[in-house]
Amino acid sequence: MPRLPDFKLETFFSRWEFNARYHMTASDAESMTMHDLLAMADDEDRQAWDQLRLGYTQTWGSPALRDTIAATYRGISADDILCFAGAEEGLWCAMHALLEPDDHAIVTVPNYQSMETVPALLCSVTGLAMHPERDWAVDLNELIAAIRPNTRLLALNFPNNPTGAVPDTEQFLAIIELCRQRGIYIFSDEVYRGIERDTTHTLPQLAEVYERGISLNVVSKAYGLPGLRIGWIACRDHDFLQRMERIKHYLSICNSAPSEVLARIALKARAQIFDRNRARCARNLSELEAFFQRWRHLYQWKSPPGSCVGFVRYLGSDGVEAHCRDLVEQSGVLLLPASVYQSDLLPVVKDYFRVGYGREGMDAGLGAWDRHLSRIM
Repeated sequence: MPRLPDFKLETFFSRWEFNARYHMTASDAESMTMHDLLAMADDEDRQAWDQLRLGYTQTWGSPALRDTIAATYRGISADDILCFAGAEEGLWCAMHALLEPDDHAIVTVPNYQSMETVPALLCSVTGLAMHPERDWAVDLNELIAAIRPNTRLLALNFPNNPTGAVPDTEQFLAIIELCRQRGIYIFSDEVYRGIERDTTHTLPQLAEVYERGISLNVVSKAYGLPGLRIGWIACRDHDFLQRMERIKHYLSICNSAPSEVLARIALKARAQIFDRNRARCARNLSELEAFFQRWRHLYQWKSPPGSCVGFVRYLGSDGVEAHCRDLVEQSGVLLLPASVYQSDLLPVVKDYFRVGYGREGMDAGLGAWDRHLSRIM
């Protein structure tokens, strides 16, 4: 098996994420304290927390957690749920359970790197471009052209990281029907679902509407609880779920017992959590729009419909890599330059960077950013 390449984004973050003063490219919503989360617990979950024994948990996830996750879907039961230690483990298990060397996969570009590099370990992979000039939409004709007789999987991420793009429901359903006709599985990374600016942009969860749909989710992003490390896959193909479970035996084996109880509390309080995070994103977007309008000769920006991240075009003559480096080294403002999204499948735009707007502290970060630009202009 070939060796995995360096994970550019995570390597970049390992240097700067906890060292930069102003984290302006965070991929998650603002988190909360243990006290605040426990205050949302119903009597049953509060008792479960107080009486929790710190032993092993079930590999599939506790029955109570799987029941709670299933309740967030239409037509999905606990038997259709397999839990993981975060989303990354779920992605790894899904790709290894599904793909063989003679298979072919199609992956949207740009993407979170492991959605490309993990399937590329296992089979041939083709990129499906998201077009910036069309608000990062994919082209159905390009998808059709990419499909081969041995295409086994299409991997999507909507709302998208890093662009925040969301296709309209009609196009999403057309993609599903295209794959249904050809027996192609769809892996759908849905970790940002729930905090769309306009809820009319909220897509169906894939496992609800497609019998070969693989819905990945986690409490890290839209919920703002990455410290819990609880993710899951919903899928109606039980043979596939069992293959993933056997792979999990070689990885985490089971999840953290405290995290499973805390995740249950968050899932039951999801409407409250999403409303809070959506409101914060709206406030931050308003500030970002004013900032980018003030510096419109340097930045090209359009607020994305989903997620808490967006892709911004940099127009300066020094280039986006130098710009992001100077911002973090001189003023402590952390952004993610386009180089961390480079793909081996397709060219990725070179003059963009990712900005995050799901956390508190936007004022302070924009102030430092503004002072940096005023000093160098």
